[in-house]
Amino acid sequence: MNNYKEFIENKTHLSGQFGFEPTFIPDYLFDFQKHVVDWKLRKGRSAGFLDTGLGKTAIQLTLAENIIRKSNKHVLILTPLAVAFQFIIEAEKMGIGDIEYCKDGKFKTKIVITNYERLGYFDYSDFEAVILDESSILKNFDGAIKSHVTSFMKKVKYRFLSTATPSPNDFVELGTSSEALGYLGYMDMLTMFFGNNENNIRPQEIGVKWYLKPHAVDGFFKWVSSWSISMRKPSNLGFSDERFILPNLNVIYNPVKNEKNMTINGQIQLFNRVAKTMGEVREEQKLTIEPRCERAVEISSNHKTFVYWCNFNKESELLNELDPNAYEIKGSMNLDKKEELLVAFSKGEIKKLITKAKMTAFGLNWQHCNHAVFFPTWSYEQYYQAIRRFWRFGQKKEVTIDLVHSDGQKRVIDTLLLKTQKANELFEKLNIETHKYETKKETFKKEIMKPIWRN
Repeated sequence: MNNYKEFIENKTHLSGQFGFEPTFIPDYLFDFQKHVVDWKLRKGRSAGFLDTGLGKTAIQLTLAENIIRKSNKHVLILTPLAVAFQFIIEAEKMGIGDIEYCKDGKFKTKIVITNYERLGYFDYSDFEAVILDESSILKNFDGAIKSHVTSFMKKVKYRFLSTATPSPNDFVELGTSSEALGYLGYMDMLTMFFGNNENNIRPQEIGVKWYLKPHAVDGFFKWVSSWSISMRKPSNLGFSDERFILPNLNVIYNPVKNEKNMTINGQIQLFNRVAKTMGEVREEQKLTIEPRCERAVEISSNHKTFVYWCNFNKESELLNELDPNAYEIKGSMNLDKKEELLVAFSKGEIKKLITKAKMTAFGLNWQHCNHAVFFPTWSYEQYYQAIRRFWRFGQKKEVTIDLVHSDGQKRVIDTLLLKTQKANELFEKLNIETHKYETKKETFKKEIMKPIWRN
Protein backbone atom coordinates (compact mmCIF):
# COMPACT_ATOMS: atom_id res chain seq x y z
CA MET A 1 0.00 0.00 0.00
CA ASN A 2 2.77 2.46 0.89
CA ASN A 3 4.39 2.08 -2.51
CA TYR A 4 1.05 2.65 -4.21
CA LYS A 5 0.42 5.77 -2.11
CA GLU A 6 3.85 7.13 -3.04
CA PHE A 7 3.11 6.40 -6.69
CA ILE A 8 -0.16 8.37 -6.53
CA GLU A 9 1.45 11.28 -4.65
CA ASN A 10 4.21 11.52 -7.23
CA LYS A 11 1.58 11.91 -9.94
CA THR A 12 0.15 15.08 -8.36
CA HIS A 13 1.34 18.62 -9.06
CA LEU A 14 1.98 19.22 -5.35
CA SER A 15 5.61 19.24 -4.24
CA GLY A 16 7.24 16.60 -2.05
CA GLN A 17 9.86 16.64 0.67
CA PHE A 18 13.47 16.84 -0.54
CA GLY A 19 15.19 18.09 2.61
CA PHE A 20 16.06 16.94 6.09
CA GLU A 21 15.60 17.79 9.75
CA PRO A 22 17.76 20.76 10.84
CA THR A 23 20.60 20.22 13.29
CA PHE A 24 21.63 23.87 13.65
CA ILE A 25 19.00 26.35 14.87
CA PRO A 26 20.83 29.20 16.66
CA ASP A 27 19.23 31.02 19.59
CA TYR A 28 20.16 34.16 17.66
CA LEU A 29 17.03 33.69 15.54
CA PHE A 30 13.55 34.89 16.46
CA ASP A 31 10.86 32.24 16.96
CA PHE A 32 9.23 32.83 13.56
CA GLN A 33 12.64 32.70 11.85
CA LYS A 34 13.32 29.32 13.45
CA HIS A 35 9.96 28.12 12.12
CA VAL A 36 10.80 29.30 8.59
CA VAL A 37 14.23 27.61 8.71
CA ASP A 38 12.71 24.33 9.88
CA TRP A 39 9.98 24.43 7.21
CA LYS A 40 12.28 25.36 4.33
CA LEU A 41 15.02 22.91 5.25
CA ARG A 42 12.60 19.98 5.48
CA LYS A 43 11.25 20.90 2.04
CA GLY A 44 14.76 21.08 0.59
CA ARG A 45 13.49 23.06 -2.41
CA SER A 46 11.38 26.02 -1.41
CA ALA A 47 10.67 29.73 -1.65
CA GLY A 48 10.35 32.18 1.21
CA PHE A 49 8.30 35.31 0.50
CA LEU A 50 9.19 37.37 3.59
CA ASP A 51 8.84 41.12 3.78
CA THR A 52 11.81 43.44 4.21
CA GLY A 53 13.49 43.47 7.61
CA LEU A 54 12.23 40.04 8.72
CA GLY A 55 15.68 38.46 8.74
CA LYS A 56 15.96 36.74 5.37
CA THR A 57 19.77 37.02 5.55
CA ALA A 58 20.03 35.18 8.89
CA ILE A 59 17.55 32.55 7.68
CA GLN A 60 19.53 31.90 4.50
CA LEU A 61 22.82 31.64 6.38
CA THR A 62 21.24 29.13 8.78
CA LEU A 63 20.04 27.05 5.82
CA ALA A 64 23.54 27.10 4.36
CA GLU A 65 25.19 26.08 7.64
CA ASN A 66 22.80 23.13 8.05
CA ILE A 67 23.53 21.86 4.55
CA ILE A 68 27.28 22.11 5.15
CA ARG A 69 27.02 20.20 8.43
CA LYS A 70 25.05 17.44 6.72
CA SER A 71 26.99 17.13 3.47
CA ASN A 72 30.37 18.84 4.07
CA LYS A 73 29.93 20.37 0.62
CA HIS A 74 29.76 23.93 -0.72
CA VAL A 75 26.74 26.26 -0.77
CA LEU A 76 26.40 29.17 -3.21
CA ILE A 77 24.40 32.28 -2.30
CA LEU A 78 23.50 34.68 -5.13
CA THR A 79 22.78 38.28 -4.12
CA PRO A 80 22.06 41.64 -5.77
CA LEU A 81 25.00 43.99 -6.16
CA ALA A 82 26.56 45.28 -2.89
CA VAL A 83 24.48 42.97 -0.69
CA ALA A 84 27.23 40.38 -0.13
CA PHE A 85 28.92 42.40 2.61
CA GLN A 86 25.67 42.34 4.61
CA PHE A 87 25.85 38.54 4.59
CA ILE A 88 29.46 38.66 5.83
CA ILE A 89 28.53 40.99 8.71
CA GLU A 90 25.49 38.85 9.65
CA ALA A 91 27.58 35.67 9.53
CA GLU A 92 30.06 37.16 11.99
CA LYS A 93 27.21 37.91 14.41
CA MET A 94 26.03 34.31 14.11
CA GLY A 95 29.48 32.81 14.59
CA ILE A 96 29.66 31.48 11.03
CA GLY A 97 33.22 31.94 9.80
CA ASP A 98 33.61 29.62 6.81
CA ILE A 99 32.28 32.18 4.32
CA GLU A 100 33.64 34.49 1.64
CA TYR A 101 32.56 36.90 -1.08
CA CYS A 102 33.90 35.64 -4.40
CA LYS A 103 33.98 37.62 -7.65
CA ASP A 104 35.98 35.33 -9.95
CA GLY A 105 34.88 31.73 -9.25
CA LYS A 106 37.95 30.89 -7.13
CA PHE A 107 36.96 30.14 -3.54
CA LYS A 108 38.24 28.36 -0.45
CA THR A 109 35.30 28.41 1.96
CA LYS A 110 32.17 26.27 2.27
CA ILE A 111 29.73 29.19 1.95
CA VAL A 112 30.36 31.22 -1.17
CA ILE A 113 28.61 34.51 -1.94
CA THR A 114 28.57 36.16 -5.35
CA ASN A 115 26.38 38.44 -7.44
CA TYR A 116 23.88 37.31 -10.06
CA GLU A 117 25.96 39.03 -12.72
CA ARG A 118 29.02 36.91 -11.82
CA LEU A 119 27.38 33.47 -11.87
CA GLY A 120 29.18 32.69 -15.15
CA TYR A 121 32.42 32.17 -13.22
CA PHE A 122 30.98 29.20 -11.27
CA ASP A 123 30.24 25.52 -11.98
CA TYR A 124 27.04 23.98 -10.57
CA SER A 125 28.83 20.67 -9.87
CA ASP A 126 30.84 22.36 -7.10
CA PHE A 127 27.75 23.03 -4.97
CA GLU A 128 25.31 21.00 -2.90
CA ALA A 129 22.88 23.92 -2.64
CA VAL A 130 22.14 27.29 -4.22
CA ILE A 131 20.27 30.10 -2.48
CA LEU A 132 18.84 33.07 -4.39
CA ASP A 133 18.56 36.24 -2.32
CA GLU A 134 15.96 38.75 -3.58
CA SER A 135 15.06 36.32 -6.35
CA SER A 136 12.45 38.67 -7.85
CA ILE A 137 15.36 40.73 -9.21
CA LEU A 138 15.67 38.12 -11.96
CA LYS A 139 13.00 39.87 -14.01
CA ASN A 140 15.31 42.92 -14.29
CA PHE A 141 18.06 40.94 -16.00
CA ASP A 142 18.27 40.04 -19.66
CA GLY A 143 17.12 36.64 -20.84
CA ALA A 144 20.62 35.14 -20.85
CA ILE A 145 21.28 35.77 -17.14
CA LYS A 146 17.79 34.70 -16.14
CA SER A 147 18.03 31.45 -18.12
CA HIS A 148 21.49 30.72 -16.75
CA VAL A 149 20.34 31.15 -13.15
CA THR A 150 17.30 28.89 -13.68
CA SER A 151 19.38 26.25 -15.47
CA PHE A 152 22.07 26.39 -12.77
CA MET A 153 19.52 25.90 -9.99
CA LYS A 154 17.86 22.90 -11.60
CA LYS A 155 21.14 20.97 -11.49
CA VAL A 156 21.77 21.44 -7.76
CA LYS A 157 20.32 19.19 -5.04
CA TYR A 158 19.00 21.80 -2.57
CA ARG A 159 17.39 25.00 -3.90
CA PHE A 160 16.02 28.01 -2.07
CA LEU A 161 14.46 31.28 -3.22
CA SER A 162 13.98 34.32 -1.03
CA THR A 163 12.32 37.64 -1.80
CA ALA A 164 10.01 40.26 -0.33
CA THR A 165 7.95 40.64 -3.51
CA PRO A 166 7.15 37.33 -5.22
CA SER A 167 4.61 38.85 -7.60
CA PRO A 168 2.73 41.72 -6.00
CA ASN A 169 0.48 42.40 -8.97
CA ASP A 170 0.56 39.19 -10.93
CA PHE A 171 0.55 35.67 -9.51
CA VAL A 172 1.63 34.37 -12.92
CA GLU A 173 5.25 35.12 -12.02
CA LEU A 174 5.10 32.43 -9.35
CA GLY A 175 5.44 29.95 -12.20
CA THR A 176 9.03 31.08 -12.78
CA SER A 177 9.89 30.38 -9.14
CA SER A 178 8.20 26.98 -9.23
CA GLU A 179 10.07 25.99 -12.36
CA ALA A 180 13.45 27.03 -10.92
CA LEU A 181 12.77 24.91 -7.83
CA GLY A 182 11.99 21.89 -10.01
CA TYR A 183 8.24 21.81 -9.51
CA LEU A 184 5.43 22.60 -11.94
CA GLY A 185 6.76 24.39 -15.02
CA TYR A 186 5.71 27.92 -15.94
CA MET A 187 3.60 26.91 -18.96
CA ASP A 188 2.15 23.90 -17.14
CA MET A 189 1.04 26.21 -14.34
CA LEU A 190 -0.69 28.54 -16.80
CA THR A 191 -2.48 25.64 -18.44
CA MET A 192 -3.65 24.19 -15.13
CA PHE A 193 -4.75 27.28 -13.20
CA PHE A 194 -5.08 30.24 -15.57
CA GLY A 195 -7.18 31.42 -18.46
CA ASN A 196 -6.16 33.74 -21.28
CA ASN A 197 -8.06 37.00 -21.61
CA GLU A 198 -7.91 36.85 -25.39
CA ASN A 199 -10.62 34.19 -25.35
CA ASN A 200 -13.00 35.53 -22.72
CA ILE A 201 -15.03 38.62 -21.95
CA ARG A 202 -15.00 38.53 -18.15
CA PRO A 203 -15.31 42.26 -17.29
CA GLN A 204 -13.33 41.94 -14.06
CA GLU A 205 -10.36 40.58 -16.00
CA ILE A 206 -10.25 43.11 -18.84
CA GLY A 207 -6.70 44.35 -19.39
CA VAL A 208 -5.15 41.26 -17.75
CA LYS A 209 -3.57 38.82 -20.18
CA TRP A 210 -3.70 35.85 -17.78
CA TYR A 211 -6.25 35.49 -15.00
CA LEU A 212 -6.69 32.91 -12.26
CA LYS A 213 -9.68 30.71 -13.11
CA PRO A 214 -12.40 31.10 -10.45
CA HIS A 215 -12.80 27.35 -9.97
CA ALA A 216 -9.01 26.90 -9.66
CA VAL A 217 -8.40 29.38 -6.82
CA ASP A 218 -8.26 26.82 -4.00
CA GLY A 219 -6.14 24.42 -6.02
CA PHE A 220 -3.75 27.19 -7.00
CA PHE A 221 -3.11 28.38 -3.46
CA LYS A 222 -2.83 24.83 -2.21
CA TRP A 223 -0.17 24.26 -4.84
CA VAL A 224 1.71 27.49 -3.94
CA SER A 225 1.64 26.55 -0.24
CA SER A 226 3.22 23.18 -1.05
CA TRP A 227 6.53 24.82 -2.02
CA SER A 228 6.53 28.30 -0.44
CA ILE A 229 6.02 30.10 2.84
CA SER A 230 4.99 33.78 2.99
CA MET A 231 4.59 36.51 5.58
CA ARG A 232 4.45 40.27 5.85
CA LYS A 233 4.66 40.18 9.64
CA PRO A 234 5.24 37.42 12.23
CA SER A 235 1.54 37.18 13.12
CA ASN A 236 0.91 35.80 9.61
CA LEU A 237 2.56 32.63 10.93
CA GLY A 238 1.01 32.83 14.39
CA PHE A 239 3.86 34.65 16.17
CA SER A 240 3.98 37.98 18.00
CA ASP A 241 4.46 41.26 16.10
CA GLU A 242 5.68 43.04 19.23
CA ARG A 243 9.20 43.69 17.95
CA PHE A 244 8.20 44.12 14.32
CA ILE A 245 6.12 47.27 14.03
CA LEU A 246 6.84 49.58 11.12
CA PRO A 247 7.24 53.33 11.73
CA ASN A 248 4.99 55.82 9.95
CA LEU A 249 5.43 56.23 6.21
CA ASN A 250 4.75 59.71 4.85
CA VAL A 251 4.24 59.95 1.08
CA ILE A 252 4.24 63.54 -0.18
CA TYR A 253 3.14 64.44 -3.71
CA ASN A 254 5.09 67.22 -5.41
CA PRO A 255 3.52 68.10 -8.78
CA VAL A 256 5.61 70.22 -11.15
CA LYS A 257 3.99 72.17 -13.99
CA ASN A 258 5.01 71.35 -17.55
CA GLU A 259 5.64 74.70 -19.26
CA LYS A 260 6.57 73.16 -22.62
CA ASN A 261 4.22 72.02 -25.38
CA MET A 262 4.16 68.27 -25.97
CA THR A 263 4.66 66.78 -29.42
CA ILE A 264 2.41 63.77 -30.02
CA ASN A 265 2.50 61.81 -33.30
CA GLY A 266 4.55 64.60 -34.84
CA GLN A 267 1.98 67.27 -33.89
CA ILE A 268 2.78 70.07 -31.43
CA GLN A 269 -0.07 70.33 -28.90
CA LEU A 270 -1.54 73.78 -28.35
CA PHE A 271 -2.65 72.78 -24.87
CA ASN A 272 -1.04 70.00 -22.86
CA ARG A 273 -3.31 67.30 -21.54
CA VAL A 274 -2.89 64.53 -19.02
CA ALA A 275 -0.54 61.93 -20.53
CA LYS A 276 -2.36 58.68 -21.29
CA THR A 277 -0.11 56.39 -23.33
CA MET A 278 3.38 55.17 -22.54
CA GLY A 279 4.73 57.41 -25.30
CA GLU A 280 2.95 60.46 -23.93
CA VAL A 281 4.20 59.76 -20.41
CA ARG A 282 7.80 59.47 -21.61
CA GLU A 283 7.42 62.73 -23.55
CA GLU A 284 6.00 64.40 -20.44
CA GLN A 285 8.90 63.10 -18.35
CA LYS A 286 11.53 64.34 -20.80
CA LEU A 287 9.97 67.82 -21.04
CA THR A 288 9.97 68.22 -17.24
CA ILE A 289 13.41 66.87 -16.33
CA GLU A 290 14.76 70.27 -15.32
CA PRO A 291 11.94 71.45 -13.02
CA ARG A 292 11.59 68.01 -11.43
CA CYS A 293 15.32 67.79 -10.70
CA GLU A 294 15.33 71.32 -9.29
CA ARG A 295 12.43 70.45 -7.01
CA ALA A 296 14.17 67.26 -5.88
CA VAL A 297 17.37 69.10 -4.96
CA GLU A 298 15.33 71.73 -3.13
CA ILE A 299 13.78 68.98 -0.99
CA SER A 300 17.14 67.31 -0.43
CA SER A 301 18.76 70.52 0.82
CA ASN A 302 17.03 70.09 4.18
CA HIS A 303 18.48 66.64 4.80
CA LYS A 304 21.96 65.36 5.55
CA THR A 305 21.44 61.78 4.33
CA PHE A 306 19.34 61.34 1.21
CA VAL A 307 18.68 59.21 -1.89
CA TYR A 308 17.49 60.38 -5.30
CA TRP A 309 15.64 57.66 -7.25
CA CYS A 310 15.47 58.65 -10.94
CA ASN A 311 14.88 56.92 -14.29
CA PHE A 312 16.74 58.68 -17.13
CA ASN A 313 20.46 59.35 -17.56
CA LYS A 314 19.71 63.04 -18.12
CA GLU A 315 17.91 63.19 -14.77
CA SER A 316 20.85 61.53 -13.05
CA GLU A 317 23.39 63.82 -14.73
CA LEU A 318 21.44 66.99 -13.91
CA LEU A 319 20.91 65.96 -10.27
CA ASN A 320 24.66 65.41 -10.02
CA GLU A 321 25.30 68.92 -11.35
CA LEU A 322 22.74 70.55 -9.06
CA ASP A 323 23.83 68.73 -5.90
CA PRO A 324 27.65 68.64 -5.57
CA ASN A 325 27.37 66.56 -2.38
CA ALA A 326 25.64 63.65 -4.12
CA TYR A 327 27.37 60.66 -5.73
CA GLU A 328 25.96 59.35 -8.99
CA ILE A 329 25.73 55.64 -9.86
CA LYS A 330 25.75 55.17 -13.62
CA GLY A 331 24.69 52.13 -15.60
CA SER A 332 27.92 52.35 -17.58
CA MET A 333 30.06 51.92 -14.44
CA ASN A 334 31.72 48.55 -13.92
CA LEU A 335 30.35 46.32 -11.15
CA ASP A 336 33.18 47.06 -8.74
CA LYS A 337 32.67 50.83 -8.94
CA LYS A 338 28.90 50.54 -8.45
CA GLU A 339 29.45 48.25 -5.50
CA GLU A 340 32.05 50.58 -3.98
CA LEU A 341 29.58 53.50 -3.96
CA LEU A 342 26.68 51.41 -2.63
CA VAL A 343 28.76 49.99 0.21
CA ALA A 344 30.09 53.47 1.05
CA PHE A 345 26.55 54.82 1.32
CA SER A 346 25.42 51.83 3.39
CA LYS A 347 28.25 52.45 5.83
CA GLY A 348 27.53 56.20 5.99
CA GLU A 349 30.82 57.13 4.36
CA ILE A 350 28.94 59.13 1.70
CA LYS A 351 25.71 60.92 2.57
CA LYS A 352 23.80 61.39 -0.67
CA LEU A 353 23.25 59.01 -3.54
CA ILE A 354 21.77 59.30 -7.05
CA THR A 355 20.65 55.99 -8.49
CA LYS A 356 17.92 54.10 -10.37
CA ALA A 357 15.51 51.64 -8.79
CA LYS A 358 15.96 49.08 -11.57
CA MET A 359 19.70 48.95 -10.78
CA THR A 360 20.02 49.11 -6.99
CA ALA A 361 16.65 48.82 -5.24
CA PHE A 362 16.98 45.19 -4.13
CA GLY A 363 18.29 43.76 -0.88
CA LEU A 364 20.14 46.72 0.62
CA ASN A 365 19.52 47.75 4.24
CA TRP A 366 19.47 51.54 4.51
CA GLN A 367 17.79 52.14 7.87
CA HIS A 368 20.32 54.92 8.53
CA CYS A 369 18.43 57.00 5.95
CA ASN A 370 14.76 57.96 6.24
CA HIS A 371 14.15 60.44 3.41
CA ALA A 372 14.22 60.07 -0.37
CA VAL A 373 12.85 61.51 -3.58
CA PHE A 374 11.31 59.13 -6.08
CA PHE A 375 10.46 59.94 -9.70
CA PRO A 376 7.42 57.65 -10.28
CA THR A 377 6.87 55.34 -13.25
CA TRP A 378 4.32 52.63 -14.04
CA SER A 379 6.41 50.07 -12.11
CA TYR A 380 4.97 49.25 -8.70
CA GLU A 381 7.81 46.85 -7.86
CA GLN A 382 10.50 49.50 -8.40
CA TYR A 383 8.56 51.87 -6.16
CA TYR A 384 7.99 49.21 -3.50
CA GLN A 385 11.59 48.02 -3.45
CA ALA A 386 12.97 51.57 -3.40
CA ILE A 387 10.98 52.75 -0.39
CA ARG A 388 11.57 49.46 1.46
CA ARG A 389 15.31 50.17 1.56
CA PHE A 390 14.38 52.64 4.33
CA TRP A 391 10.87 51.73 5.48
CA ARG A 392 11.57 48.32 6.95
CA PHE A 393 11.58 46.56 10.29
CA GLY A 394 14.50 47.97 12.23
CA GLN A 395 13.96 51.58 11.08
CA LYS A 396 13.77 53.82 14.17
CA LYS A 397 12.40 56.98 12.53
CA GLU A 398 9.43 57.95 10.41
CA VAL A 399 10.16 57.61 6.69
CA THR A 400 9.27 60.30 4.17
CA ILE A 401 9.11 59.66 0.43
CA ASP A 402 8.65 62.70 -1.81
CA LEU A 403 7.13 61.76 -5.15
CA VAL A 404 8.19 64.44 -7.65
CA HIS A 405 6.14 64.31 -10.83
CA SER A 406 4.74 66.56 -13.54
CA ASP A 407 1.08 67.59 -13.42
CA GLY A 408 0.53 65.62 -16.64
CA GLN A 409 1.54 62.36 -14.93
CA LYS A 410 -1.72 62.06 -13.04
CA ARG A 411 -2.50 58.69 -14.63
CA VAL A 412 0.89 57.34 -13.55
CA ILE A 413 0.21 58.36 -9.95
CA ASP A 414 -3.32 56.94 -10.08
CA THR A 415 -2.00 53.67 -11.51
CA LEU A 416 0.72 53.45 -8.86
CA LEU A 417 -1.85 53.92 -6.10
CA LEU A 418 -4.13 51.29 -7.64
CA LYS A 419 -1.26 48.83 -7.99
CA THR A 420 -0.25 49.46 -4.37
CA GLN A 421 -3.76 48.69 -3.20
CA LYS A 422 -3.97 45.60 -5.40
CA ALA A 423 -0.56 44.39 -4.24
CA ASN A 424 -1.60 44.65 -0.59
CA GLU A 425 -4.81 42.74 -1.30
CA LEU A 426 -3.09 40.00 -3.28
CA PHE A 427 -0.26 39.54 -0.78
CA GLU A 428 -2.80 39.37 2.04
CA LYS A 429 -4.73 36.74 0.09
CA LEU A 430 -1.53 34.83 -0.58
CA ASN A 431 -0.82 34.76 3.16
CA ILE A 432 -4.36 33.81 4.18
CA GLU A 433 -5.02 31.24 1.48
CA THR A 434 -1.68 29.44 1.55
CA HIS A 435 -1.65 29.18 5.35
CA LYS A 436 -4.96 27.35 5.23
CA TYR A 437 -3.05 24.31 4.09
CA GLU A 438 0.04 24.48 6.28
CA THR A 439 -1.41 22.46 9.17
CA LYS A 440 -3.69 20.29 7.08
CA LYS A 441 -2.42 17.01 5.82
CA GLU A 442 -4.65 14.83 3.75
CA THR A 443 -4.43 11.12 4.48
CA PHE A 444 -5.48 8.18 2.39
CA LYS A 445 -7.71 6.12 4.71
CA LYS A 446 -9.83 3.99 2.44
CA GLU A 447 -8.79 0.47 1.71
CA ILE A 448 -7.41 0.05 -1.77
CA MET A 449 -9.66 -2.12 -3.94
CA LYS A 450 -7.47 -4.30 -6.09
CA PRO A 451 -8.82 -5.86 -9.28
CA ILE A 452 -9.46 -9.60 -9.33
CA TRP A 453 -7.86 -11.23 -12.34
CA ARG A 454 -9.56 -14.36 -13.71
CA ASN A 455 -7.82 -16.93 -15.81
